[in-house]
Amino acid sequence: MNQKVLLVTPPFTQLNTPYPATAYLKGFFDYKKIASTQIDLGLDVLLKIFSKNGLAHIFEESSKKKETFSENAQRIFSLQKHYINTIEDSISFLQGKNEMLAHTICNESFLPQASRFNQLDELDWAFGNMGIRDKARHLCTLFLEDLCDFIVECIDPHFGFSRYAERISSSAFSFDPIYNELNKQNSLISEIQNNLLSEYIDKEKPSLIAFSVPFPGNLFAALKCGQFIKLKYPEIKICIGGGYPNTELRSLSDPRIFEFIDFITLDDGETPLLNLIEYLNGERPLEKLKRTLLSSEDKVYYIDESETEDFSFKNDVAPNYSGLRINDYISVIEIINPMHRLWSDGFWNKLTMAHGCYWAKCTFCDTSLDYIKRYEPVSAEVLCNKVEEIIKQTGNSGFHFVDEAAPPALMVAFAKEVLKRGLNIAWWTNIRFEKQFTFDVCRLLKASGCIAVSGGLEVASERILKLINKGVSISTVAEACYNFTSAGILTHAYLMYGFPTQTQQETIDSLEVVRQLFENSILQSGYWHQFAMTAHSPVGQNPENFNVKAVNKSIHPFANNDLEHIDNKGAKHELFSEGLKKSLYNFMHDIGFDLPLQDWFDFKVPPTNIAPDFIYNTLQQSITDKHKNSSKILWINSIPEIKYYTKKKKGKTTPMAEITIHLKNDVISLNVKENTANWIINITEQCQVNNKNTLTYNDLINSFELEKLGDFNVFSNGYAFNQLRECGLLIL
Repeated sequence: MNQKVLLVTPPFTQLNTPYPATAYLKGFFDYKKIASTQIDLGLDVLLKIFSKNGLAHIFEESSKKKETFSENAQRIFSLQKHYINTIEDSISFLQGKNEMLAHTICNESFLPQASRFNQLDELDWAFGNMGIRDKARHLCTLFLEDLCDFIVECIDPHFGFSRYAERISSSAFSFDPIYNELNKQNSLISEIQNNLLSEYIDKEKPSLIAFSVPFPGNLFAALKCGQFIKLKYPEIKICIGGGYPNTELRSLSDPRIFEFIDFITLDDGETPLLNLIEYLNGERPLEKLKRTLLSSEDKVYYIDESETEDFSFKNDVAPNYSGLRINDYISVIEIINPMHRLWSDGFWNKLTMAHGCYWAKCTFCDTSLDYIKRYEPVSAEVLCNKVEEIIKQTGNSGFHFVDEAAPPALMVAFAKEVLKRGLNIAWWTNIRFEKQFTFDVCRLLKASGCIAVSGGLEVASERILKLINKGVSISTVAEACYNFTSAGILTHAYLMYGFPTQTQQETIDSLEVVRQLFENSILQSGYWHQFAMTAHSPVGQNPENFNVKAVNKSIHPFANNDLEHIDNKGAKHELFSEGLKKSLYNFMHDIGFDLPLQDWFDFKVPPTNIAPDFIYNTLQQSITDKHKNSSKILWINSIPEIKYYTKKKKGKTTPMAEITIHLKNDVISLNVKENTANWIINITEQCQVNNKNTLTYNDLINSFELEKLGDFNVFSNGYAFNQLRECGLLIL
């Protein structure tokens, strides 16, 4: 029998857009002509809960615990009629289907309010003169968060919008807490999940169900689903894969998880699932599976004897979003961090420019695992083919490229291809703050639709950056941030504290660098996180090389990723958490720059050793307009118009020309000599984005001097050339 696969994203990942794993697998299965369907069960569960009937059921169930309600829960329970009456209109508004309701929502008498609305006093300060729709979405988000708090207290303590039972699944060295929880009576949330899953199974009649488990907050729900399937549909085989198994379960030895599932596949799922389907079809022996864990006679076995090569990332096979409820995702405004807002606001098609990381050397990163170490970029042409195909599928032209670090050369090639095809898209991605991101490169990315980038500054300390093997300096980061920001691209920095041997002084100096990056308006967003040692990173594999001690490096029976460690030479890193986050929150809102760093902490910290004008001086020294002779020339606007005339002065007649450049939002005129004007028109024609043989900077110089137009160095420093540069003559 040929298998039919049901691909499932279990509760919960994101509210605003589907996690891409099932779409990638669906595209692959269609390519291989394997029958498959996909669902985002998390979205289905949330929409079921946050409906009139769903909330009525929630309040009815919660009444059993009424005697133990907190004051906040009691208020919500008392206002239940208002919650039930407004929930579906609020969800519809967040789905973009009832936008004029924004005016009613902003009256602040429409939505019932509980403890989450206590922060309303800060709303105007935080958001400024935000649009009415954004304010309404934020109010609806607070409304939903109040309901979430109620569900956590009264119905299911594991509930969360973007995670479920994450606490018991994170760093779960033992399966015991998860196992014990799985064998408890189902919560109302689990019952809703199981009922919805049953409807899909009865409709689709799959023989194999594959769950994508990207995060700890998806594991428990996936296993709960597996438990239900084993009970009601014992003939169906169950597999899990994704980010969580790939990082946590590689050395699994506890067989009890296989009471709820049949197989676990590791790393890229296409070929392991293909081989698994062939096995289930009777076309492949069990011992010839690929990167698959299974259990037999209470022992866990890892099988990786397949001769089938991994499906190449370079193949022109686009993710397929068909079957997903594209128009039912909801956009919330949870937090004020501008980059994090992109995660939860709006529908983003998810794509990847390259498999793995082109750097793959950072010592804190999982560089030994396939998703980092195997670098395989796609071509710009294939990438744009996928973009166009996905736009047809979803009707949405926003793209989040979820690379570990998008390659600069590919980003440039992609931007050119986007302009060449005339695609109107918005996109953002993760990067490394490389010197390749010159101002003109950033202008090109902006012209192609790039709206934001996020990159790892990590620890703004030269010594620690070398220990991390980041491959960049603070000056390189500052210059890249300046170029992105100057081009109008929002720039976010991932920030780390607590790397082994990092001292108190280095932490404070790092904070001062971050302060100056914001003060100089070259960074708009950031997020601090404390260093975590993982088993698959160079630090985790060789802690002694970093003067840190792993507390217990023994292999645990269940999850093996996060490692406890002792840093005898470093500061007490956890003490800095609150002060770092508090200061960053203020810097993102352009306040607090003049406060001493000591004011952010409730314990004594050393004064910074960083000069107050360090970043400013770094930018003055690093920002230059020097170009390599091999740099490519690109003109990204329409061909200028030319009008000839003559200029007479002291009896001398000079042939002149007026060049008119029509920009989208302006008209620029240049008056130059006729032969110079002809040269300019010729250059803009030759350097169009759709021309294969573009000029180099050296070609530009030679052609100028071949036409005997004078000294190019003099011309390049003059008004006309600078205007051309501003109008879209890029040197890449």
